[in-house]
Amino acid sequence: MDSSAAGPPPPLRPEVRLGPEVFQLPAERMRAGYYSDKYFVRTREVLQGEAADPVVTMQVFQKNDAWVAGTDEAIAILKQCLTEGYDFSDLEVWSLRDGDRASPWEPVMHIVGPYTAFAHLETLYLGVLARRTMVATNTRTVVEAAWPEPVLFFPARHDHWMVQTGDGYAAHIAGAIGVSTDAQASWWGSEGMGTVPHGLIAAFGGDTVAATTAFARQMPDHVRVISLVDFTNDSVGTALDVARALGHRLHAVRLDTSAHLVDRSVVPDMGRFDPRGVNPTLVRKVRDALDAAGFDFVDIVVSGGFDADKIRRFKEARVPVDAYGVGSALIRGRYDFTADVVRIGDRDVAKVGRGFTDNPRLERVS
Repeated sequence: MDSSAAGPPPPLRPEVRLGPEVFQLPAERMRAGYYSDKYFVRTREVLQGEAADPVVTMQVFQKNDAWVAGTDEAIAILKQCLTEGYDFSDLEVWSLRDGDRASPWEPVMHIVGPYTAFAHLETLYLGVLARRTMVATNTRTVVEAAWPEPVLFFPARHDHWMVQTGDGYAAHIAGAIGVSTDAQASWWGSEGMGTVPHGLIAAFGGDTVAATTAFARQMPDHVRVISLVDFTNDSVGTALDVARALGHRLHAVRLDTSAHLVDRSVVPDMGRFDPRGVNPTLVRKVRDALDAAGFDFVDIVVSGGFDADKIRRFKEARVPVDAYGVGSALIRGRYDFTADVVRIGDRDVAKVGRGFTDNPRLERVS
């Protein structure tokens, strides 16, 4: 059976949740409300001042088809950052797991307990779920578009460094086979991977062969050598030069031509396609040149402006790509979560248009 027709395996769904200690939360500040919308902190103050402590059911959901991530992190916040005097055992938490698919409006989490204990945490657990679900869903969309070719998660340079760890885990859950920083890989005990960067090539005076050879000399054998070959805008020529210099030590070449440039190898064929950036004609020229020179073992990685739609176009055209590096497309979009108090005790109190929704897929969190 054709593996590409079967589609990729489902997202990871770890049976054991990540423990709260993994997230290294600034628990004291979170408990104090430092990162929370002020009105939630004041809600707690009002409840405390009025000696009111209703037991509520909080229902958490979002409004898209999505692959959920961030549940373990949200639970960690509830376990470590409750109002002083309360314990997680005072709550009853039901949740989907990271890697589960959720429908629009489907409850992802129910939190039952004294509202004073967790009113100040709404900003935090909703933000975690929104961010991680966005990354997981975007990554999953790209993984499915690229299958069976792998996807490398490369958006670290496009966002604040503090989001790396959780984003990398969300991408891992969704099926990305590699991330670019050690922080992104830390929650499952791996390490970042990458290619010979433009900066190293520049440091060797623009000599891609010299930079890649030095990289191969200095890196241990288990590190795959993947060389960027667009530095002088001659991807075919540079790919051949690097392959001749490194032989089987070269795992792959990476095409990353700017969308504002036309690689010199495609100039003779211009007129029937968009020649800018990394395009199917360029990839085929590099593949044909490598194969003709006896380097059919060298893979081709492409990057630069790739998203699910562009990957689908490449797949439909049967462009010979071995892996896709995807960056900023994976950290864009909206998967906003909402939390509603829908019950006080057994009494429904949801605002108009909302209400308690049972979800038998939710699992009790211990």
